[in-house]
Amino acid sequence: MSAGIFLVRHGEVHNPDHVVYADLAGFPLSATGRRQALEVADHLPDHATVVTSPLDRAVETAQIIASGTGSDVIIDDALTEWALGSRWAGHVWEQLDESFPGELTAYLEHPDDLPFSPEPLAELTRRVAVAVQRRSDISDGPLVFVSHQDPIQAARLSLTARPLAGLNRNKPMHAEAVELIPRSTGPWIERGSWAPNQDPVFPPPPSSPSSR
Repeated sequence: MSAGIFLVRHGEVHNPDHVVYADLAGFPLSATGRRQALEVADHLPDHATVVTSPLDRAVETAQIIASGTGSDVIIDDALTEWALGSRWAGHVWEQLDESFPGELTAYLEHPDDLPFSPEPLAELTRRVAVAVQRRSDISDGPLVFVSHQDPIQAARLSLTARPLAGLNRNKPMHAEAVELIPRSTGPWIERGSWAPNQDPVFPPPPSSPSSR
């Protein structure tokens, strides 16, 4: 059984228009997201196996982590984004209520009961938790799983035997690593978490003639 499990949300995405990107292509990490991935790599074990969602932002985060820890990267489709997001993909977050009245409120208030979602929360939880459990059972070293906010939170709650109704409480920030300790019987133990600075990275101002 693996010595430790780290669930890592991808770094911040370049998304100036506040689009629901879900599983859309063309949304790489921002400069802040790349910096966050580098920083979280320093808090992860060397030579861990890094398993990632196939989506661009997760793969980019995983590759940065792997380059910093000397790890291999494995893509696992089971770690992909919640299919709920594909329903809203391409819409601007601030206009979501106009296009899908009541759905965002429902997601925030009772994420475990969304009849309009193409993938119920229970199914999302099952696919991610099973993927994590399966790799844990066959590994004798640390594992890093790079995925998305809701899939990580759902697996985190399920593996530690907490109710899914709490999905929207204390969710992982960008590039936050949640450490879980597997157990052969009973709920896993959440040992702690670490998150990099969430402040944006801005390009340096052009140097003035006097400072060149």
